Amino acid sequence: MIRIIVFLAMMLGAATLLAQDFATAVKSTQVVPGIFLVEGADGFAGGNMTLLVGDDRVVMIDDGVEPVAAALIGTAESIAGRPVDFIVNTHVHGDHVGGNAAYADAGATVFAHDNIRKRLLEDTSLAGGPAGLPIVTFDDAVTFHVNGLEAYVFHVESAHTDGDAAIEFRGANVIHAGDVFFNYLFPFIDLDNGGSVAGFVAAQERIIAMSDDETIIIPGHGPLAGKSDLQTAISVLVDCEARVKALVDAGKSIEEVLAENPLAIYHDTWNWGFITTEKMTETLYRSLTSE
Repeated sequence: MIRIIVFLAMMLGAATLLAQDFATAVKSTQVVPGIFLVEGADGFAGGNMTLLVGDDRVVMIDDGVEPVAAALIGTAESIAGRPVDFIVNTHVHGDHVGGNAAYADAGATVFAHDNIRKRLLEDTSLAGGPAGLPIVTFDDAVTFHVNGLEAYVFHVESAHTDGDAAIEFRGANVIHAGDVFFNYLFPFIDLDNGGSVAGFVAAQERIIAMSDDETIIIPGHGPLAGKSDLQTAISVLVDCEARVKALVDAGKSIEEVLAENPLAIYHDTWNWGFITTEKMTETLYRSLTSE
C-alpha cells in the first residue's frame, strides 16, 4: 500500500493526492453497445478503463489502483452479470495494473506485453503482488475474438513506456489508446521506463491512421475523444518540442529554457497536477539533450 501511495504521489503530485481520495464508488459509461468506460465516481480509481461485455467473454482493459480493486470488480461483475475473464494491461504504471492481483485471485487471466512482465518482475507491488504478474505475454500483437468483434491488442514501441499497447475494437470503431493519449493534458512520457517523444508521436500517428471521423478514442487520461482531438494532441506535442528545441539549439541551459517559458501558450489548457508546463518543458529538454 505504501508503495502505491508513493507512486500516486508521483503521478498526481502530492497536493493533488492529499486533496483527492481514492474512489469508494465506480461509474460506467456505455461508449457503444457492449463497451463501457469505467472510472472512479467520487475520487481517483486509476487511468481510464474499458470493459468489453457480451455473450462470450468479459474483457477488462487496465484495472486501476489496488485500493479500488474491490469496487472495480464489483462494478464490472454488475455490468457483465459474471466475473471478468481477461485483463489486458496497456503499460506498467500502478494506476493501470494495480488491480491485477485482485482480478487474478477472482479468476481472471492477465495479458500484457513482454516488457510489462519484465518490469513487474522487478517490483510486483505495482500489480498488487506476485499474483498480479501477467500470465500471457505478447511481443507485437494479440487478438481476442469475442462477443462478435475482434479486440486487436497491438504494441507501440518506446512511446509512453517500452511496453505500451493500444486496443482497436474492430467492428465497433472504438480504440482504447492507453497512456499514449492524454486528452487535453500535457502527456507523461516516461523516459526512465523506455518512453520517447518520437515513439509517443509515432504511436499517436498510428492510431490516427486507424481512425475515421466517427471513431471513438478512449484516452488513458481525460474525457472520451475523437480523431480530431488526437490530431490536436499530436500538433501540440510537436510544436512544444520545436519550441524547446529552438532554445536547445541556441545553447540555452535548462534553467534558461525554463525562464523563457516556451510552452506558456499552452499552459491554460494543457497544464495539470502531474505534468505541469514546467515538467513538460523539462521532459522535452531532457529528451533533446540526451539523444
